[in-house]
Amino acid sequence: MIYMKQIFSQIKTFITVQGVLALTFAAVSHGQTGVGTKAPQGAEVFMDGSRKMLDEKWVYWEGPRFSAKPPIKWTVVNDPVDKGTVINCNDPASAGGKYGSADIVTKKQFKDFRAHVEFLITKEGGNSGVYLQNRYEIQVLDGDTTSHGMAAVINESKSPYAAYNGIGKWNSYDILFRAARFKDGKLVEKPMVTLYFNGKKVHTNQQISQVWGGPNSGIDGGNDGGKGITDTPGGLKLQSEGHDVYYRNIWVKDMTLDKADTDF
Repeated sequence: MIYMKQIFSQIKTFITVQGVLALTFAAVSHGQTGVGTKAPQGAEVFMDGSRKMLDEKWVYWEGPRFSAKPPIKWTVVNDPVDKGTVINCNDPASAGGKYGSADIVTKKQFKDFRAHVEFLITKEGGNSGVYLQNRYEIQVLDGDTTSHGMAAVINESKSPYAAYNGIGKWNSYDILFRAARFKDGKLVEKPMVTLYFNGKKVHTNQQISQVWGGPNSGIDGGNDGGKGITDTPGGLKLQSEGHDVYYRNIWVKDMTLDKADTDF
């Protein structure tokens, strides 16, 4: 009997240790969240506030409304809160809110990934957007609390506006995204995302039904009214809408998520 108790005790200890290791692995894989979160091992930094990185790792997205001329006209400005420099998305070609005219996208393309993006809105109504796979927008829009507003997976979820730090302060999106899955050329699993906004989990396993915004919004936007999603990777895209919205500390880690689960 004593011998059996010892065996059960060892099994219990093993299971507990395995559970802790699994949680530790998850933390290491997906990293911490919130403003200032640094790129974990295996991730690639795409925006560090320098002109050099902007030119090396980003290009204009040449969609139907594209009207900007390379090189990228987004500017390097001083960080208004901390030391260093950041990138202002206000491109002359996008004046008047012409999204799609001067948006930039990473040269590298992704399917499943973990990403971190930090942004600062300088004035009321400041508008931009973060696009997953150059398809699905997570909104950046001061003052809007609707499903088209701040931190909404646009037209798919409500805005978690209470988590917004406000004008003149840095905000962060921590994203785990799983791309749509196809079988024999047909969509069998919708794309899915979990989002932390300033360290607070605001969307969990949010499915995305289509590309919104029409052909000027991104890949497949003009395909069957945005419902014709295709099985192609896409870059992380930032939107220019003629507003002074700043970006910094953007990194992405390429991943493979076999299960339809982005919760972390």
